[in-house]
Amino acid sequence: MIQAILVFNNHGKPRLVRFYQRFPEEIQQQIVRETFHLVLKRDDNICNFLEGGSLIGGSDYKLIYRHYATLYFVFCVDSSESELGILDLIQVFVETLDKCFENVCELDLIFHMDKVHYILQEVVMGGMVLETNMNEIVAQIEAQNRLEKSEQMTARVYHTATFISLQGGLSAAPARAVSAVKNINLPEMPRNINIGDLNIKVPNLSQFV
Repeated sequence: MIQAILVFNNHGKPRLVRFYQRFPEEIQQQIVRETFHLVLKRDDNICNFLEGGSLIGGSDYKLIYRHYATLYFVFCVDSSESELGILDLIQVFVETLDKCFENVCELDLIFHMDKVHYILQEVVMGGMVLETNMNEIVAQIEAQNRLEKSEQMTARVYHTATFISLQGGLSAAPARAVSAVKNINLPEMPRNINIGDLNIKVPNLSQFV
């Protein structure tokens, strides 16, 4: 079973961290640092797997990794997993990222983290390997992209229709207001008001409506 998947750059900055075993946040950060130092000190001409760090389980677990340009991809697995099988799985994951992002780089992992996690879920879920065929994984990603675009288009059409409807209602509002005023039955007002010697003539209000 896969216990954790860690991706960090040459300076130890984590770019993707996924644990399938519960650890407190502080311990997770310590595991990332410990794993980085264990992997960094290894020469390029030796094998790509080693004993796990003390924080993640020691000799009961293995760290299997690949180094691409500025990024280390590290899978922490238990003894039931094959080293060569996990190396191939890392290759499939990286090639899938490369296919989806068209020459993937570190910035893609920073600015498109949600998409990267979604791609990872098509490969590994709950610590178990789901798919190792890159073409099948890419097909699922493309199907999801089409669905999202369709939903976005539907939402835009809905909002546009709502806006047009509101605009029509607002433009008709002044005419309805005038009609309502005209239909108000005002009481008959006296035309002349006499206060002592002062005579006040009241204008006809209907001429203002």
